[in-house]
Amino acid sequence: MSLRIAIDASRTTRPEPTGTEHYALRLIQSLIAANESRPAPYHLSLYFRDAPPMGLFATSDYVKEIVIPFPRLWTHLRFAAALQRTRPDITFVPAHTLPFAFPGAGLVTVHDLGYRHFPKAHSRVQRAYLELSTRYSQQRAALVLADSEATAADLSRFYGTRTDKIRVVYPGVDGAIRKSSAQDIKSARAKYQLPARYFIFIGTLQPRKNIERIVKAFRSWQREHDDDATALALAGGEGWHFDASWLEGATNVIVTGYVDEADKGGLLAGAIALVFPSLYEGFGFPAVEAMHCGTPVIASQTSSLPELVGDAGLLVDPLDVAAIAEAMGRCSDDAALRELLSERGIQRAKRFTWDAAAEHVMVSLDELGRRASNSRSPI
Repeated sequence: MSLRIAIDASRTTRPEPTGTEHYALRLIQSLIAANESRPAPYHLSLYFRDAPPMGLFATSDYVKEIVIPFPRLWTHLRFAAALQRTRPDITFVPAHTLPFAFPGAGLVTVHDLGYRHFPKAHSRVQRAYLELSTRYSQQRAALVLADSEATAADLSRFYGTRTDKIRVVYPGVDGAIRKSSAQDIKSARAKYQLPARYFIFIGTLQPRKNIERIVKAFRSWQREHDDDATALALAGGEGWHFDASWLEGATNVIVTGYVDEADKGGLLAGAIALVFPSLYEGFGFPAVEAMHCGTPVIASQTSSLPELVGDAGLLVDPLDVAAIAEAMGRCSDDAALRELLSERGIQRAKRFTWDAAAEHVMVSLDELGRRASNSRSPI
């Protein structure tokens, strides 16, 4: 009997997707393709809060799209009610929060536990909800997918999640990110009003992204190089606890606002380096995206970033402004180093693909399917 799998696809229709929403979209798209090629495909039911645009997901005889609008608490009320009626074999939620009541086995992705490391980066209500939902989800799920070994370790550390219950599945990076021509770079620079030379940070502008120290390091680099033409592009929207004082006294710091996915490749490919000394990352998408583009990466020597970047970037103490500035200087001044990091990054980034992620998720679904089959077998 083919498994019936319910998938929470509600995050795939967000108008300005962040990393979590993009993960859900690209993983589900790749799961549909992987499922189609199986000898005995599973039946996938995708549940949405808002109707998806035409063509967002490939048409398949094994995929059903179900739209169930609801204004608040969609996961725990509307989605949960639908699961009680349809009673799938497995429910997969690609973003932290399983419904508080549902039948069958659960599979959930936990992207990071940043709220544990930086509680002040969230409101009290957000923090309480993340704590409650993540604690419950890791306990209720039959298997937990973690974006990195760092997140897997955090799950065991903070919640006692059994290691034999966790599967590390690295997300992928879109192939389009690395296909940037000279015209793509020129167009991206014009759209976001950037000069010919610039460093770039990509992400939400919030405390755990270490924006204040990035700006201070850039100012130090400017003084050292007597350079008032090169810019620092902070590419992202303002997040919780954004503080305009981080930018005081800085020149040539350009805050672009939200960046369209289609522009990322051109922006990264045109940069001297990605400056990404984040204080905590469950999985640093911008670092992997930069490597795909052949752009040197300056990243933190903490959380998931060392396991992603390895020797394909410069790893620094994120609390040390001088170390960040020194790494910026090495990237800007040493052409041979840039070439080496570019080549290493391109090769290292090849391991992070959505096809590979989907295949790993399929292995977990197969495992849960065997468990379900064994539980139905007569003794």
